[in-house]
Amino acid sequence: MRLSKDRVRHMAESLAGRLQREGYIQLVGDYKAFIDALDHAMTDELSIEDRLNAEVRHMLKVYEKQLEQGQVDYQKMFQMIKQKLVRERGIIL
Repeated sequence: MRLSKDRVRHMAESLAGRLQREGYIQLVGDYKAFIDALDHAMTDELSIEDRLNAEVRHMLKVYEKQLEQGQVDYQKMFQMIKQKLVRERGIIL
């Protein structure tokens, strides 16, 4: 994830405040619990690409020997596998 946890928290607080001010939501429960849930949802969504990259790196271990011998370009293979998984899973990055 490219954003710090503090930045994501700030974004969640800003979004919640704006949604309330503009009348899109009316909170009946705990404001802090809403911020926590929003923060968690945003963090999960932002970490999708990190988890995908880790999965691709794990998949590329199968080709470790060919990569070391220079038979396969790591970056090219990484992008190809990542794009394939994104298409198959309907992930929006």
